[in-house]
Amino acid sequence: MSAQSLLVPGELSPTRSVPGNIRRPEYVGRPAPTPYTGPEIQDAETIERMRVAGRIAAQAMEEAAKLIAPGVTTDELDRVAHEFMCDHGAYPSTLGYRGFPKSLCTSVNEVICHGIPDSTVLRDGDIVNLDVTAYIGGVHGDNNATYLCGAVDEESRLLVERTREALNRAIKAVRPGRQVNIIGRVIESYAKRFGYGVVRDFTGHGINSSFHSGLIIPHYDSPHATTVMQPGMTFTIEPMLTLGTHEYDMWDDGWTVVTKDRKRTAQFEHTLVVTDTGADILTLP
Repeated sequence: MSAQSLLVPGELSPTRSVPGNIRRPEYVGRPAPTPYTGPEIQDAETIERMRVAGRIAAQAMEEAAKLIAPGVTTDELDRVAHEFMCDHGAYPSTLGYRGFPKSLCTSVNEVICHGIPDSTVLRDGDIVNLDVTAYIGGVHGDNNATYLCGAVDEESRLLVERTREALNRAIKAVRPGRQVNIIGRVIESYAKRFGYGVVRDFTGHGINSSFHSGLIIPHYDSPHATTVMQPGMTFTIEPMLTLGTHEYDMWDDGWTVVTKDRKRTAQFEHTLVVTDTGADILTLP
């Protein structure tokens, strides 16, 4: 594993503004979102609006990722994604969600998820996950990917490559009539081939007009994940694999989740809709 020193919190920049003409999610300015009570199965018109949101989120992530290099701050990545979404009429879904202060999550090295962009400077050999969600047309599109910064050691590079493959395999397992635990079963069985940990307490989720609808998509083989997939159902799959334990600690900021053994971790995510024959990815650029 890389001998890179462990991450420490940086300094936050001022909150970025969003033009007043851009529609906000209902939770902005409130401590928590209103619980979702609608259906997990969406109609064709809602799915097409989600495809628009997903495309913007994917493009914003790509634009931010172009800047990933030693010497760049995670706050600069936030600026690029924020401006891209706003320029395309979308609200950055994470900004103000349960008080989250930034427009994407930047999770570096041992950070499993929900890293807050700040003055942290990326170093040669880091791996960094960008998690971007866009809200437009009354719906959300959510995706993330892990990127290499400079010359990354082989162990970390393989972790990233295999985590991407775990997501791809999980998407191929989606079929109407199957229980959602097939998704975690596929991910966990693949990860075990390499001795990776599979994070259990942070999951995929239902998504539509709600950022998190209440539907849970575990990335391990959970006997409780018995929801049956049906055409029109929309959710994310976002496996988090680790070089060591799946257990975690949380920083005092209440967001940043790090592996308990401080070994590296990677994640990939797409928003998708269940079709009559499989899955259609909604977060393609």
